[in-house]
Parts: sequence; C-alpha cells; structure tokens
Amino acid sequence: MAKWLFKSEPNVWSWDMQVAKGAVGEEWHGVRNYLARNNMRTMQIGDQGFFYHSNIGKEVVGIVEVCALSHPDSTTDDPRWDCVDIRAVRPLKTPVTLAAVKADPRLSQMALVTCMRLSVQPVTDEEWKIVCALGGIDP
Repeated sequence: MAKWLFKSEPNVWSWDMQVAKGAVGEEWHGVRNYLARNNMRTMQIGDQGFFYHSNIGKEVVGIVEVCALSHPDSTTDDPRWDCVDIRAVRPLKTPVTLAAVKADPRLSQMALVTCMRLSVQPVTDEEWKIVCALGGIDP
C-alpha cells in the first residue's frame, strides 16, 4: 500500500472535523493542482496518509485512510478535477511539526520539505516510519 500526506488548513477542514465524519469519511475536494490530482488518481482503497494542518499549526496530527477511489470532485463542474474520499484512522500521540521534520536529516528529501506547496504528496515507507516514531505511534 502506498503512503501519502494530505494538507488542510485547520480553520477550513480540521482533524477534528475529519474524525467527526466517522467511517464514512469525506471527499478530499477542492484540489486544483495537476500533480496532486494525479497523486489521488493513483490511490487505492486502504492506502494511508498523514493528515497535516497547514498554515495554522503546521503539523502532522493524524493518520487517514483512502475509503473511495478517485472520482469527480463534487465542488466543480470542470471534468479535469478528481478527488478521493478519506476517513480518520487514528491521531498521533504527539503532533509532528514542520520544524521537527525539517530538523531531522533523515527527512530532508520528504516532499513536505522539498515540495511544500503540494497539497497531496507521496510519503516513502521510510519517511512514514520516522514520522510515526516522532509522533509516538507504531507505523
């Protein structure tokens, strides 16, 4: 299974809001970047991702799971834009800040560091293990 990172501004869509959606999950809509869209098009049911609070907090706060494959984004009539649905799996015991990610040399090539503006990005298995450990959970 592939690993991902999903960025959201917590004043628009927070971890608590994601958790409140329960097992049904929520459409990860509004993405208007071709690379982020293409990342979602490759996702499979059960792929996991980090839920990252951008702009406010700037930290990985939880783990989500893809629960619906790529489909048309319901927030636009433009057929170019797709999205997946995700559901909350579990919170990190300790949020992992962007500063902590940048300070760890093992994460220097993580997309969160190298492609900071990309809203849906891949995470390697090794990066996944490191961030989970920093967050106080087993991968």
